[in-house]
Amino acid sequence: MTTKKMFLRPCTWVYLFLLSLTFVTWFIGVNNLSGRAFAFTVLGFALIKGQLIGDYFMGLKQVAGPWRWVIFVWLLLIGSLITAAFWKTL
Repeated sequence: MTTKKMFLRPCTWVYLFLLSLTFVTWFIGVNNLSGRAFAFTVLGFALIKGQLIGDYFMGLKQVAGPWRWVIFVWLLLIGSLITAAFWKTL
């Protein structure tokens, strides 16, 4: 029986992806990029990061049933409310 070892585990790839999203968010902030597109980009990154953290680092990817959807529904609700608030002000 041979097993092929992966170079990096999935959590490590997710962590590197989270770091890259954080870097892009930092870059947007440092360069004072503003406007609706940048605001929604940063919000989208935050929602994606929240879902990835829930799936990979809270262990909800393997969970069946409603527990996995709690994080998704919460992020969707909060993201929708923030989007509605930004849409009216920008």
